[in-house]
Amino acid sequence: MKTMKQQSVAIACLFIWIGFVCAISFLEAWLKFQAPGVTLPIGLGIGRLVFGALNKVEWVFVIVVCISAVLYGRPVFTTAHITFAFIVVVLALQTAWLLPALDARAEQYIQQQPVLPSRLHLWFMGAEVLKVTGLFITAVSLFKQS
Repeated sequence: MKTMKQQSVAIACLFIWIGFVCAISFLEAWLKFQAPGVTLPIGLGIGRLVFGALNKVEWVFVIVVCISAVLYGRPVFTTAHITFAFIVVVLALQTAWLLPALDARAEQYIQQQPVLPSRLHLWFMGAEVLKVTGLFITAVSLFKQS
């Protein structure tokens, strides 16, 4: 019964995580620019705060799911283990490379400095799609195991 309870915590975390990423990356990120009075510099400042907070929350989800895996996980590697490892790699790349690079670009724009064209937003959105897909596969795999 402990395994079922642990799987429930991990599965809930994964689906809540999916909701966070979808709500922020696929809705809030562009919708804030539609609000009256929100200029590009203000929107970029809001985005930096929101995505920084989301990133910290995502690492908390990683910790909770990892603790669950250590305490109650199966000793063999499953689809859930592999896809979760992939998610962690994607999140690490976002944390170490993409978010700092996007923050620097936003700060340049806010400071009214020239900003060269970049594909960083496309890379970030691609990473978000991969992450959400991996989260879904991991959650479904854990559900099937329980």
